[in-house]
Amino acid sequence: MDFFSFDMTWQDSTLYMVLSALLYFSLLLLTSLRVIIKRKPSGISLAWLFLIYALPLFGMLSYFIFGELHLGQKRQKRREQIGEKFQQWLRTEPVENRQSTEQISLCARSMQAFVESYTSMPMLKGNHHSLLSSTDQILIELTEKINQAQKHCYLLFYICNEGGLVDHLLAALIKASRRGVECKLLLDSVGSHDFFKSDMPSIMRQAGVEVVEALPVGAFRLLFQRQDLRMHRKLVCIDDDVAYTGSMNLVDPAYFKKDQGFGEWVDIMVRCEGPIVQLMQGLFIWDWYLETSQKMPLPLSQLECFPVAGTHNAQLIPSGPEFGKASIHQVLLTAIYEAKYSLVLTTPYFVPDESILAALEVAALRGVDVKIILPAKNDSLMVKYASRAFFDELLTAGAKIYKFHGGLLHSKSIVIDEKIALLGTVNLDKRSFWLNFEMTMLIDNHEFAGELLTTQLHYLLASDQLILSEWKKRSYFKKLLESTLYLFSPLL
Repeated sequence: MDFFSFDMTWQDSTLYMVLSALLYFSLLLLTSLRVIIKRKPSGISLAWLFLIYALPLFGMLSYFIFGELHLGQKRQKRREQIGEKFQQWLRTEPVENRQSTEQISLCARSMQAFVESYTSMPMLKGNHHSLLSSTDQILIELTEKINQAQKHCYLLFYICNEGGLVDHLLAALIKASRRGVECKLLLDSVGSHDFFKSDMPSIMRQAGVEVVEALPVGAFRLLFQRQDLRMHRKLVCIDDDVAYTGSMNLVDPAYFKKDQGFGEWVDIMVRCEGPIVQLMQGLFIWDWYLETSQKMPLPLSQLECFPVAGTHNAQLIPSGPEFGKASIHQVLLTAIYEAKYSLVLTTPYFVPDESILAALEVAALRGVDVKIILPAKNDSLMVKYASRAFFDELLTAGAKIYKFHGGLLHSKSIVIDEKIALLGTVNLDKRSFWLNFEMTMLIDNHEFAGELLTTQLHYLLASDQLILSEWKKRSYFKKLLESTLYLFSPLL
């Protein structure tokens, strides 16, 4: 190679490097500006900027895949199509069962008013709720209700895992479909990945059960919608008589992840009877349409369909990208600030944002007996250590933290002043607040709140309380790991 040829090669190489560098830094700058312009909560924006500059290529790619809400064009169009019809239905159909403000507890009024103004979901009177805290009992009862169904069985879950009592439930769905009952099963694509890879969906479809994969994932779909938006709701509606929600997936804990060393998952569900069942059916119909575009008639509030079943006030709180994103976050903040003397909270994943953390600290400092019950062992290593980064501040403020040793405590519940109960699918982390499709039940009744509180106190009997002086003795390495993962807490 002569000198001239070498010189041209060197110049080409230099030009390529300069252009590559310009492209690289341009992408870095544009991504950073996009993060800033989107005006997410400051903690989330700073966490993304930290990741982008610490690991630029990985950070930029992660942001464009996971950093923004992209429901997808089809889902967004369907949301617009059903949205006005759904709002009109909420304004007209459940009117006769709406509870008046005067008959709502003072503690619940601000939450009720916010939810209704934000989602149009009213608080309904005349309901009865029964707490189910045995997973075997839950699966056996659901199977029995499906066997007795005459009209329809609507099931919506994040995870469906074959084995044990779940097999009997799926078999009952097949039998119900064969005798003419309308059976629909909506499952999250990621949570129920193993189920969709099995033969069971095909077997059920052949029997007439409509099995649908919610929010399917795939490399090609990355271009059109965010892939970590998950359908995290748990909802069962059987005929017009009864509906269920809570923390439990469609799994038998004796068979689900039994070799991972966390113990059996501990969950609760609530059996709902009365007019609230109408709204729960409506939510299922909403989700089914967004996923399939199949139109189903919204339920009519006829007394023979949804008769008065008790004296409980109840409000359904849906949350997620299609319901204003952060509605449940505001409800939880309000609940904490409304507490006068006691607040008991259970959650498997505890990664609060600054506002929730501050609210818990303030509650403890103003004399509220704040009890937080968490699993001693967690199936997420990052969440395990990120959550511990908050313990020092909470314990110093006077909050009490308990580690449950009776399995992986998966129930998500709050009892305020022994009068108001919140339970459902929402974890105390940013993913549940802003990304997942979730649902929570607000029950304004001191008897039911007392029943839930009793269950929480049973968890305490299998728990150890963290003592601040002992907690501070943990190793420097653990403190460093907690503080490091704390930086990423807005992304968990």
